[in-house]
Amino acid sequence: MRILIAGAGSVGRSIARELLSHGHEVTLVDKLPAAMKIASVADADWLLADACEPSALAEAGVAECDVVVATTGDDKANLVISLIAKTEFAVPRVVARVNNPKNEWMFDRSWGVDVQVSTPRIMTSLVEEAVSVGDLVKIFTFHQSGASIHEITLPADSPAIGKRVASIRWPGSIVLAAIIRGDRPIPPSPDDTLEAGDELLLVVDASAEDYLGEVQQLLAP
Repeated sequence: MRILIAGAGSVGRSIARELLSHGHEVTLVDKLPAAMKIASVADADWLLADACEPSALAEAGVAECDVVVATTGDDKANLVISLIAKTEFAVPRVVARVNNPKNEWMFDRSWGVDVQVSTPRIMTSLVEEAVSVGDLVKIFTFHQSGASIHEITLPADSPAIGKRVASIRWPGSIVLAAIIRGDRPIPPSPDDTLEAGDELLLVVDASAEDYLGEVQQLLAP
């Protein structure tokens, strides 16, 4: 994929390095000369320009990009970049960083945002995950579809321990996406058996939110 990252700070550069390692083409755009740390991500294309300007995005080749990531430290800039990318250049997927959780409500499709990433919200979820074994924790929401990802760590007394994945009947439109055992992610197969301490990642359709109580009873009553 071709990906444009607006904002070449530490977050943008880290994302760029990860994407490059996966074989994607990456362009980094930033308006600050101090952010032009080209040697730190030498395999990316770099452009010194203001990504809030349509002409700058055009120069960066945004029309040919599959994804735009707005990752500056300014929520207003991220919204403007997202809106221009979606409405002026019809970029298929726009991901935007939310710096202030109070602004999350604005980061939706009306501003061209397909996926919002709130660092404070993710950190909060991870903290909750660490202290709430047996509780369902919402990790992420896909704003385009309304689906969400929930995590639950199976406690030692979970009735699901020892059961095969194929034997568990998930209520509603809920899908087991991954099992994390120790530091190893496992793509679930019908014959996998659940163990105490397994972290389950569940994809929950927007219409299935009402079934989360049943999931809780199923895994950690």
